[in-house]
Amino acid sequence: MKMTGAQILIESLRKEGVEIIFGYPGGQVLPIFDKLYDAPIKLILTRHEQAAAHAADGYARATGKVGVCLATSGPGATNLVTGIATAYMDSVPMVAITGQVKSFLIGNDAFQEADITGITRPITKHNYLVEDIKDLTRIIKEAFHIASTGRPGPVLIDFPSDIQMKEAEFVYPEKIDIRGYKPTYEGHPGQIKRAAKVISESRRPILYVGGGAISSEASEEVYELAVKNDIPVTTTLLGLGVFPQDNKLSLGMLGMHGTAYANHSIMGSDLIIAVGARFDDRVTGKLDEFAPQAKVIHIDIDPASVSKSVAVDVPIVGDAKAILKKLNKLIKKPDTKEWIKKVEDWKDKHPLKFKDDDKVRPQYILQEIYKATKGDAIICTEVGQHQMWAAQFYKFMKPRTMISSGGLGTMGYGFPAAIGAQIGKPKATVFDIAGDGSIQMNIQELATAVINKLPVKVAIFNNCYLGMVRQWQELFYKKRYSYTCLGAGCPDFIKLAESYGAIGIRVTKKSEVRPAIDRALEINNTVFIDFHIEKEENVFPMVPAGEAINKMLDGGLA
Repeated sequence: MKMTGAQILIESLRKEGVEIIFGYPGGQVLPIFDKLYDAPIKLILTRHEQAAAHAADGYARATGKVGVCLATSGPGATNLVTGIATAYMDSVPMVAITGQVKSFLIGNDAFQEADITGITRPITKHNYLVEDIKDLTRIIKEAFHIASTGRPGPVLIDFPSDIQMKEAEFVYPEKIDIRGYKPTYEGHPGQIKRAAKVISESRRPILYVGGGAISSEASEEVYELAVKNDIPVTTTLLGLGVFPQDNKLSLGMLGMHGTAYANHSIMGSDLIIAVGARFDDRVTGKLDEFAPQAKVIHIDIDPASVSKSVAVDVPIVGDAKAILKKLNKLIKKPDTKEWIKKVEDWKDKHPLKFKDDDKVRPQYILQEIYKATKGDAIICTEVGQHQMWAAQFYKFMKPRTMISSGGLGTMGYGFPAAIGAQIGKPKATVFDIAGDGSIQMNIQELATAVINKLPVKVAIFNNCYLGMVRQWQELFYKKRYSYTCLGAGCPDFIKLAESYGAIGIRVTKKSEVRPAIDRALEINNTVFIDFHIEKEENVFPMVPAGEAINKMLDGGLA
């Protein structure tokens, strides 16, 4: 049976199990939208293409499925770029589909033409320009395979509008074989044996786990490795939830705003077992002073990430889950008694602290959200101080419950990502932890949330500042608050929420914090909780740029 290119796209997406697309219509995708009108796939109409990409990203992180977004050519496609880059930096499986001007007009500066394949080449795993309708099913099959295998990431398909209307026989390939793309999964047996020997002989080991372990669904294997061998566990921002934080071996997040005891522990270790983490600069601090006594085992599916920043003694390229399953069978339990005592001592001496007075403190809010949700919520964040407070003071118990822009640090990410997460996990409680600056970058998505009847809860930490930038200006620029004070530019978030049909709750006293959270959880609607926090509250601990990660500022709280 012959189908148009638009029909072939829809049918191919069905073959890949796609149920939800996030997108926005436009001239060069009209044939696709016409076929979506009565297709079994649901399109979530966002109010901005950037939000469509972030929502697809949040959906993917919450579910483990490939997120799909769709936009028209030119500005529609370029509006996806920030979301694609966010997904690329954080290794999120996504397929972005863009309309393009008619194939015979490409290169002529046609109306709403942009070279989106060229623009996105550095921020995608791969991308395609569809030049022949006969290639379409193969391209779609390959795109989903590339996005979801190896180190996951975004793939873009640029689809000219004339090819959307051409006809061809629909034959969907059952298998694909991409020359030059053969991710390694199993790990080298000899290297796994070497790693087991090094772990068994260590006395001060530490597990350093990143988002790659969550992508690999390796949380059970991480837990077994840690608990059976009494090895403390610290995670990156995106690794939060891979190991339950109520376990005595949990050290929380490490790095620039990590716990002091995590930073001291990794600096004092004799062995770092890195799983699905890439030793980025926010974790290592001053590289030539990072963990000077430690050997490094690095398990990662991306060979380019191994020894990229930190020299590795035992590299193992492959899937974290598959490798840890084998590794766990080979380790002889190391003697870590003295090491655990030392780590507990650091925990006792350097706990996370804040001023627990009668003021509305962001750390207290997060503790109360944790208590109210019993640690069983999906926490999405924008980017800034509130993001770091969430990482510090909400205890993450399960994987895929911390959804945040890590590598790119994208303001405006959290709310559309929360929408995607809520659609992917309709029975879950979903919170977006936001700042009053970041929430305004995609605040139009209130319409998307309300129209789709999504009970997303948005906790706005309102201090009328761009808080993280202001904090740096306070500490390193002599309090010269250059254009970080939002002041009168802050909207009335209650009226704004209500204007879209959402619910708004204002909190100005500590005694109102928990009742507001409880009330929000009872409401089956989108809720903005406007928490008026202390204006110059800072995130501590903090490692100044260029310092070793055990040289932390504590803000006088130690």
